[in-house]
Amino acid sequence: MYVVVEGPIGVGKTSLARRLAARHSAELNLEIVEENPFLARFYAQPEAYAFQVQAFFLLSRFKQLSALWQPGLYRDSVVSDYLFDKDFIFAAMNLKDAEFALYEDLYSHLSPRLPTPDLVVYLRADTDELLRRIALRGRPFEQDMKAEYLADLTARYDDYFRSYPHPHLTVDAAGLDFVNNPDDETQLLAAVDAALGAGQAAD
Repeated sequence: MYVVVEGPIGVGKTSLARRLAARHSAELNLEIVEENPFLARFYAQPEAYAFQVQAFFLLSRFKQLSALWQPGLYRDSVVSDYLFDKDFIFAAMNLKDAEFALYEDLYSHLSPRLPTPDLVVYLRADTDELLRRIALRGRPFEQDMKAEYLADLTARYDDYFRSYPHPHLTVDAAGLDFVNNPDDETQLLAAVDAALGAGQAAD
């Protein structure tokens, strides 16, 4: 079983991934975010550091996911809090012209080497809810994030999953508090189990 939780910044990906990994006794694969040395500078000067931040994420995510599927290493189940394709979503928003062309060439060589998840859980929420959750978790470099940036990002995620050709479950995370409300947690985990059992896209 290979399950991925995806969605815009602050939506609750890691919290859900932890719960799914525990439920299925799966290996938990967490995105490396704060180790990106360009990230804080990117939020301060997006145009100056966009390519550096995307190149770091592209290579670190590829190495991390590749390590999970090395020949001879058997893992019964993996739950990840990011989809490799997210990198392209961010790059398409942040990069332009020659930088995006170079990034696109790198991505096209790396992406086919990784396995397709059995299920992607797409968590989405409105911009106000994302800003509220970002403020609560308190990462310093995220506190000046603009509502317009998050709205654009969410729209791009919506577009991506409207045509995503593999099994996925779309969840309105703004209406759920699966971290603090046991009933919401039970409901969401049951929905994921049902989607996994169906083996097909569900909304």
